[in-house]
Amino acid sequence: MLNDFPHLITHQTQDICWVKINRPEDRNSLNSELITELIRLIETTEGTNTRAIVFRGVGETYFIGGADGVEMHLLSPSEAMAFSTNIQNLFNRIEASPLLMVAAINGLCFGGGYEFALACDFRIASKRARIGLPEVKVGIIPGGGGTQRLPRLVGLGKALEMIMSGQLYSGEDAFKMGLVHYLVEDQELEKKAEEILRKIFAIPQHALSLAKKAVYASQYFPFDQGLKIETEKFGKCFTYDFFSKLIKEQLRDGRLKTSIQLK
Repeated sequence: MLNDFPHLITHQTQDICWVKINRPEDRNSLNSELITELIRLIETTEGTNTRAIVFRGVGETYFIGGADGVEMHLLSPSEAMAFSTNIQNLFNRIEASPLLMVAAINGLCFGGGYEFALACDFRIASKRARIGLPEVKVGIIPGGGGTQRLPRLVGLGKALEMIMSGQLYSGEDAFKMGLVHYLVEDQELEKKAEEILRKIFAIPQHALSLAKKAVYASQYFPFDQGLKIETEKFGKCFTYDFFSKLIKEQLRDGRLKTSIQLK
């Protein structure tokens, strides 16, 4: 595992894969090598019984401190476009995965780091986190999908304010603004992630994966096309016998009257 992913520290607990981004010498920043490792990790993990991946940064200072400036500063315009496409492919892969993806933001999380978090299904921030897209301050713009995902999350006006100002927000402010789903004490990040996931894991895996695909379709397709995708995923649910067995069980036990009985 170490040879396969030299810049990642991983461990498994039941059906959760815990991953630490491990480039402390450069703010846990994303370079081309790490991007490739992360894609391979996701693809490898999807072939197991794992249901979720939780990401955080190694150490106590950085979650992911953006993309690698040392690599980027020598890029030509065409090479910069290729780098942007490469990092976008990683984030698209995170979003498209049937696994649940959690960003456990344990420190500074800016630029490509927050774009990474935006691609995850859940974002949990520690109170010492600082979050934002400050690229304009160094003469570039977000290139990992931030200009597209952030407006979909907070609206056009707020996204423009955040990106144009390049401001970093405290964990508490980020929570109030809806940039993250949960805010916890520093030492509670992994505990909170597991708490959230354990509740969700009571739901059938196929339902979670299909719901994820349908919801994300709303971000990228017109309403009528999104409805078609929803219908397709709804129909696919019936290729599994979970719903049928549940109804038959409730009918047999006399619990089903006018609607499904949920726990």
